[in-house]
This record gives sequence, structure tokens and C-alpha cells, in this order.
Amino acid sequence: MLRQAPCPVGHAGRVEHLNQYVTATVLEEGMDDVRRSPADRGRVELIVRRPAVDERELLAEAQLDLAEGLIGDTWRVRAVARTPDQPPDPSVQLTLMNARAAALVAGTPERWPLAGDQLYVDFDLSQANLPPGTRLGLGSAVIEISSHPHTGCQKFAQRFGADALRFVNSPAGRQLRLRGVNTRVVVPGTVRVGDTVSKMPV
Repeated sequence: MLRQAPCPVGHAGRVEHLNQYVTATVLEEGMDDVRRSPADRGRVELIVRRPAVDERELLAEAQLDLAEGLIGDTWRVRAVARTPDQPPDPSVQLTLMNARAAALVAGTPERWPLAGDQLYVDFDLSQANLPPGTRLGLGSAVIEISSHPHTGCQKFAQRFGADALRFVNSPAGRQLRLRGVNTRVVVPGTVRVGDTVSKMPV
């Protein structure tokens, strides 16, 4: 269970795991809607900060920083804990998840933060649309798509079910990056819920 966290936008910060698992059939039926995500200009639907393990803050806006990623998030602490003998890898400092995929596996937006990503966007995150090195503008910030894969783990299965884990880790799920995508901040700035997400010119 995720603990209570302060919520600057006035939304209840408590996010619970209620075993609301979606079947494989429902997941497959929802694939077409995910594929219809906008490919050039999308929208930031949800911003989540992780101030501590199993805590979430829903933000109206966030500051993205070259060294820290999303300011106030525990990305650097988590990275050091996993690999204490190595510096944090900036290519995985910020993760995005397709909002339609999040809705498909998690249901209501209140449960999306269980996935553990910081930004939920209505945007095509597929490998075909966003190869590594592609840059996205969000608000006044710019981020870059990483080559480091973002895949589902045991926590994902516990929160959304074994069918959901198989779904996001399937060949089609990986191609569409249904679990999400790792990125790094290349231009610091502010991102707000409702901001446009757009591919930057090459």
C-alpha cells in the first residue's frame, strides 16, 4: 500500500493497490485505442513526484533539472541504492508512460501513479515514433529519449496483475513501449498538467 503524501493540487495523495486486475482480453481490445495516440503533438495528463519509497505527490506543475530530473523526486537516491559503486545514469532520470496505456492497465487516473512513472502523456511513445535520441518539448523543458528499455517488473504484476505484465512486456507491448520510456532532461524548465508534448525538429 502506498502511504499518504501531500498533494499540491488538492487531490487525495493516497494511492491504494485494490487488486483491480484487467483481463488479457480487455487489454488486447484496448490496444487499438493506444495506437491512436497522437504522434506529433500530445498532452501532459498527469505529473507524479516520488518523495520517498511508496509515496506519490500529484503535481500541477514540476521543475525539470539537468542533474536532478524532476525536482523533489527520489530518482538519484534510488539509482545510487541500486548501483552504489556507480554514479546515477542520467538516461533513466525521468520516465514517461502513455496515458491511454495507463488507463487500460490501471483504470482511473487515481491508480496511474502505482506504475511509478513521473509523467503520463497522451502521446505515441512507440519505438517507431520515438527512436533513441529523439527530443520532446514539454512546457519550457526538453527531454531526450533513452536507449535504455523500461520494462515491467514484479511490482507491476502485483499492482496490475500478471496479464498486464505479460501485455506490456510482449513483443507488441515493447514496440509500443506500453510500460513507458526512459528519458533524460537536456533543457531544464517547467512542465504543467495540460502542456503540449511535441517532437522537436531534428
